[in-house]
Amino acid sequence: MLYRLSELVHTWGPFRLFEYISVRAIMAGLTSLALGMFFSGRLIALLSRLRQPERSASLMGELAKEGGKVPTMGGLIIAVAMIPSVLLWARLNVLVLAALWCLIGMGAVGLYDDWLKVRHGSADGISARMKLAGQFGVALIAFGILLLDPSFRDLPSRYRESLCEIWLPILNGPLWSAQSFGWPFFACLGVAGAFFMVVCVGCSNAVNLTDGLDGLAIGCVLITTTILGSVAYLAGHHDFSAYLRISYVPGAGELAVFCSALVGGSLVFLWHNAAPAEIYMGDVGALGIGGGLGAVACLMHQPFLLAIVGGVFVFEAVSVILQVTYFKWTGGKRLFLMTPIHHHFQKLGWPATKVVARFWILSFLCGLLGLLSLKLR
Repeated sequence: MLYRLSELVHTWGPFRLFEYISVRAIMAGLTSLALGMFFSGRLIALLSRLRQPERSASLMGELAKEGGKVPTMGGLIIAVAMIPSVLLWARLNVLVLAALWCLIGMGAVGLYDDWLKVRHGSADGISARMKLAGQFGVALIAFGILLLDPSFRDLPSRYRESLCEIWLPILNGPLWSAQSFGWPFFACLGVAGAFFMVVCVGCSNAVNLTDGLDGLAIGCVLITTTILGSVAYLAGHHDFSAYLRISYVPGAGELAVFCSALVGGSLVFLWHNAAPAEIYMGDVGALGIGGGLGAVACLMHQPFLLAIVGGVFVFEAVSVILQVTYFKWTGGKRLFLMTPIHHHFQKLGWPATKVVARFWILSFLCGLLGLLSLKLR
């Protein structure tokens, strides 16, 4: 039904205005915002009835509500808001489908983890190994969705050429083009596929690690998604991409609609997650959003831009890796007072709200640096 309504909006005479991606992106954000505001209160009330997992409030900057704990699985608010909006306003090409699948699939892995925690009333969910297996499985299917593009149904030689045109540029960097590597088809397939999965899973877990203080992760998500959506619009426009010397990706403009819907849903969640939080994102939100952002960056051939724009997520993930490595190497010594790195600053005496505000500022600066890097082409 949503698909037919979308086609009507795109083709019927009085609605020809909605042919423009910019208009549909704005409408997707507003629709997501409206749906989120309508359903968020009901979802929070429903989730509040569930048994909540135990969390340490002493350092997390979390304030337990009188008469019960703050509910988790708030990522469902974002999903309920943005998914119908994407289906309504975006033209569902393989790029949108792959990004949407990454968001929903990894969100489902997180939802199962959250459900086990709620069911047992503890912090123990699925094992790390099982979670990673689920995430990589979702990313693998997302990569395979590229095969559904109708333009690949020509002659076998054209089929291979078309696949390489989409897969190989996933490896593009700020100062190089992967097309110049001259790799054969199967090497292109294997390396690009593995890289795609690593980026999606890595971003998914990095966002999850950042989700430790009220409003921290979702504020950084808003900044990162806004910039990625803007670049997706540019990558889908031949003249803009040629001027900036970034990859021209036919259909990538629809990813701007996807990102706009995600921004709308995230704004609703921030409304309820700002300190003191009424609801927490949970793995269903963090894993899903991170996976979706990783897919968007790869599908518009800008994975390294994601590493710059999402610098806070990288900072958080690297801090954990360094802490674990240093701890094992030195036989028990710690490099930071506590990781992820936002807890280190809390240990130094920074109030949680100040940590969040300063990390938002850092995220904004990373976003500006990412935009500046486009001119390095």
